[in-house]
Order: sequence, then structure tokens, then C-alpha cells
Amino acid sequence: MSRKPKGIGLLSGGLDSALAAVLVRDAGADVSCVHFFTGFCVTGHNSRVGRKNRPIANSALQVAAEAGIPVEIIDIARDYIPVVLKPKFGYGRNMNPCIDCRIFMLARAKQYMEAVGADFVFTGEVLGQRPKSQLKRKMRTVEEETGLAGRLLRPLSARLMPPTIVEAEGRIDRSKFLDIHGRGRKRQIALARKYGLTRYMQPAGGCCFLTDRAYTKKFRDIIRHGNGAGLRLEDIFILGVGRHFRFSPDLKVVIGRDETENNFLLQYSGEYWLGRVNGFTGPTAMVIGDLCGEMLESIASVVARYSDGRGEPVVEVRFSLGDEVRAIHTAPASDAFIHDYRL
Repeated sequence: MSRKPKGIGLLSGGLDSALAAVLVRDAGADVSCVHFFTGFCVTGHNSRVGRKNRPIANSALQVAAEAGIPVEIIDIARDYIPVVLKPKFGYGRNMNPCIDCRIFMLARAKQYMEAVGADFVFTGEVLGQRPKSQLKRKMRTVEEETGLAGRLLRPLSARLMPPTIVEAEGRIDRSKFLDIHGRGRKRQIALARKYGLTRYMQPAGGCCFLTDRAYTKKFRDIIRHGNGAGLRLEDIFILGVGRHFRFSPDLKVVIGRDETENNFLLQYSGEYWLGRVNGFTGPTAMVIGDLCGEMLESIASVVARYSDGRGEPVVEVRFSLGDEVRAIHTAPASDAFIHDYRL
């Protein structure tokens, strides 16, 4: 008796990828999944920053446990940064390299498939759902670029596509697969109820920061000012925190928007100058660059503007780096002044 075919799934934590896993399992395959951590995922960011009022738990782990499917989390963040900076197939509406992202992840999944002796890779992609990466010709491009032609199964739309090798050989029941097309999700939601899946990430939640216009603006700013080549994972997390102000090519300030972000920025007290208003409740400000004298008052005035002392004629703002402290008295900045520097 021949063994069951084994499939490796890409599990994002969303509904489509979870349904793909249970469909492939129901079709007669042994199933396990991988979840790739890129550093740009919103839930991963919330966990790193320490937000208590936003989703922190990994959705992939939650939905995998609910479906009874094993999943392994693989950190690809450092290797993924060059893909974001120079995507072969370009960006989507913002800085999202969707096709290159898909190719990169599937190439890693192929390596994993070969290492564990699996037969194919599967995803939750739906034909026509995303114009950048889920049109037929672009799906074929992904297969060619990854070397997965014949071994890449998309069960939610499989009946609209040529059969993969395991389907053609009759080792898996193709009739279990679907013919979903387009952006609607009624059929997926009905299937979720059938399988008892409730802990998946909502599509409207926005998993990837790179699709966000405001985040993209800040990301492009650091690339424009020469920080792309040496970009660190910590820099990516900082981009998702606070209000960002560009004062010069070599000087940027990040101002926390709430207690959680203020506490996050305080972790960098030994690396960057941090500023706070003395005597009033207010944000933590992190200065990325040299805190030179000519810009000190401008930065201090912006920090003061976001404190409870914003209505005072003059407040004191203290900046510290290690044991060194600089204090300046300044009037809080006007809205017009802030507009000129805010990203």
C-alpha cells in the first residue's frame, strides 16, 4: 500500500490558508504547515511593542490549533529585507512586493518540502482575489520562478486550474477542491462554520505593514536618506511606532502616541537621545541622529506640542543619553510648524 502524499502549506493565520489546509487533509493527504515571520506583520509588531489592547497572539498558531494541524514558525525577517528593498517584479499600490514576497516564501517552502520528504506545497490563494499576485499569468510566473510547477496546489481554486502531479496521479481526491474566484468571501465563511474555524485573522485587519500608505511613506523616507543598506530589524519595528518627523537628511525624531509606545521607545535610552517634557504628562521622543544645537529648540518645541503643557507659553524639555542631559526652555510648536516636518 502506497503512503499518503504529504503537503506543506503556507499558513498566514487568515481564513483562506486555514481552509486550504483542512481541504487538503480531507482530500487524503498528510498535512503540516509553515508560518513565515517577516518582521512586517501587524500582529508580530503588536507583540514586539507590547500592545495589550490589540491582537498579540499569533493567528497562525491559533487557527492551526483549532484545525488540529501542526505548524512551524520560521523567522525569515533578515533575509526578507533585501526582497522588500529591491523586488524584481516591483511593488503594489504602496511598498508591498507581493509577487516577490510570494516567490520568496514559496522558494523557502520548497526547501522545507524537500527537507522533510513531502510531495507538494499548497497555499490559500484564490484566483482573481488580488490583482497584483493572484491572476493566472502571475500565478504561473510564481511557479516558474520557484521551480514548483506541478507541485504547487491551490485547493480553493484548484478546479479552475490544471491538476498538479498528485492530483493527476490520483493520489489525492481532486473532487474535494473548489472553484472559488474573485474577492467575495461568502463561500469561505460558510466553510469556516462547517469546519468550526473561528480564530482566524480577519481580512480587513491588514496583516502587512507594507500595504499601509502611512508606513510606506516612513519606510521610503529612511531609504531616501541612505539608511536602506544598513536597515536592521529593529528599524522596521520603530517605523510602526509613533509620529515621525524629518528635520534634516541626518536627523529624524519619533514621538510616542501612547503609554505603550513611550515605554517601547524608552528601551533605546542607551542608543539614542530621548526627550520628555519636565513637569507635564507627555510623550517620549527618540532622536535618530546627532542632537545638534541648531535643531535642539525645534525638536523640543515639537515634543512640547504633544504634552499637557501645550497651552503654556514656555515649557522645559529634557533630553538624555546615558548620563548626559540637555535641557531647553521653549514654546510649544504651532500646528503649521509641525506640518512642515511630519512624515
